[in-house]
Amino acid sequence: MTESPFRTEWAGPEHGPALEELFVRAEVPCHCRYFHFAGTPNAWLDRCAHHVEENRAEMRHALESGSDEMSGVVALEGEHAIGWMKVAPARALPKLYSQRLYHGLPCFEGDRAGVFTIGCILVDPLRRRSRVAESMLDRAVRTVRDRGGRSLEAFPRRAEDISDAEAWTGPFSLYARAGFRVVHDFAPYPVMRLVF
Repeated sequence: MTESPFRTEWAGPEHGPALEELFVRAEVPCHCRYFHFAGTPNAWLDRCAHHVEENRAEMRHALESGSDEMSGVVALEGEHAIGWMKVAPARALPKLYSQRLYHGLPCFEGDRAGVFTIGCILVDPLRRRSRVAESMLDRAVRTVRDRGGRSLEAFPRRAEDISDAEAWTGPFSLYARAGFRVVHDFAPYPVMRLVF
């Protein structure tokens, strides 16, 4: 059996520089801040176009402080990050759950305590389609289960022929293969859940 050329780890402050470099290399200016930005959609676009350093600084601060805002899995090849998956307690993502499409989302046993959420996935453009996302999801499932999570939710975009950039919440097929089930089928963004 061949050893994987990369490894996955639960993200910590030590991964800050590698994650910053991944976002820059992939030309993704959000630095995983979209779900934590309180301004208008136009203000967000302006920030990503003209104030990327603010996103970068907030990402670094969230990692260094151990905030749930930067809770997740990093895929590493040597010391270089080649993937990132945001995996946070649902309570840390109120902006996601407050969106109109999810107002009818059934809660897990009436609440979201113990529910973790996959907010986004970023894989280095040169490493896509090489099982990086699948490996990060496997680590996320194991870690959430080990930490006593009751379920893990994902919000993939289910559509034909979407680009990698449009699949930033992960492809539907990734979660389906891992045993996630649709619990809210609001096209084109179903909610999928894996219960432990």
